[in-house]
Amino acid sequence: MHDFSPLTIRGKELIPIVQGGMGVGVSASGLSSAVARENGIGTIASVDLRHLHADLLAQSKENPTQEKYDILNRIALDREIQAALKQSEGQGMIAVNVMKAVKDHPALVRQACESGAHAIVMGAGLPLDLPEMTEDHPDVALFPILSESRGINIVLKRWMKKNRLPDAIVIEHPSHAAGHLGAASIAGVNDERFEFKRVLEETFELFKKLDLEREKIPLIVAGGMANFQKITTALKSWGASAVQIGTAFAVTHESDAHINFKKTLAGAKIEQIVEFMSVAGLPARGIKTKFLDSYLKRESILQANAKADQRRCTQGINCLSVCGLRDGLEKVGQFCIDLKLAAAFRGETDKGLFFRGKDPLPFGNAIRSVKETVHYLLTGEQIPAKKSA
Repeated sequence: MHDFSPLTIRGKELIPIVQGGMGVGVSASGLSSAVARENGIGTIASVDLRHLHADLLAQSKENPTQEKYDILNRIALDREIQAALKQSEGQGMIAVNVMKAVKDHPALVRQACESGAHAIVMGAGLPLDLPEMTEDHPDVALFPILSESRGINIVLKRWMKKNRLPDAIVIEHPSHAAGHLGAASIAGVNDERFEFKRVLEETFELFKKLDLEREKIPLIVAGGMANFQKITTALKSWGASAVQIGTAFAVTHESDAHINFKKTLAGAKIEQIVEFMSVAGLPARGIKTKFLDSYLKRESILQANAKADQRRCTQGINCLSVCGLRDGLEKVGQFCIDLKLAAAFRGETDKGLFFRGKDPLPFGNAIRSVKETVHYLLTGEQIPAKKSA
């Protein structure tokens, strides 16, 4: 039992907990269905899911082409959605996170809808054309991810012209979230315009101006919210409808990543968490592992040697619309993000890139279950760990 109002999406009452999408492969069918079984929203990250399927990974190495990679990833996405829907046992919702920055994002959105996902979550760029991409699937809920009221204003006005409103809006704080951050520069992640209380107040005022008060669009705050007291403040004092949480779920038993991945995230000290420029052209936050430490020491040299005519993707998949390495953008990250995230998924701490939120986790460096994590988030009570026999 908990004392929070339910999150209502399309008439369905859910717990006010949304699990954030984490790729490559960290949040797939296993994690998303576990969160859904608790009557929350579980999210599958759509990026490069072929890494979870040995047969698809083997096929991708045979005469690799861009078209083949894209097809195999869509097959993998379909498999993960079908598995999540079955394993969730009719509870909660299964959402799919699709990054706008990914080149194949329209096809991934279509696949998610056709495979039966309940919702599409889109960030890493303004999702202005998401209504068009989903117009043949009006029953699929749409959640844009934004970081400040100006972006929310732009999306709402554009969507309203298409007679579509978001079913919920995720407000992500760049100063706390993991992964790609919604700011133009590293210095900008701490800008006051991103503060949750301010963004919520400004958004409620925007709803009044646009005559949307009666629509009751839920606002979901994301970033540093894996704390019962923070959740209580957000939902009871600020007027948020739910919270989105990533890293705390990434280190649960049900996370789809390798055990070494979970131990690395859970064991990271706060001073090991750093901001850097992602290859996608956005600030990012991760753990200063052997790879990232080495890269940051060489970054200025690599950026100085970036060539504007460097068009060939080193992995042959051209996953991003804009890539600092492929496109020779000297102020952007000079590494292959797909290669590094796939290594992290496999638990390779010396090679991988481990995205992580900068706030403490509920159970410290312990790996606990989704059920225990949800129980703490909703009640503040930490169930003692079971003693091994």
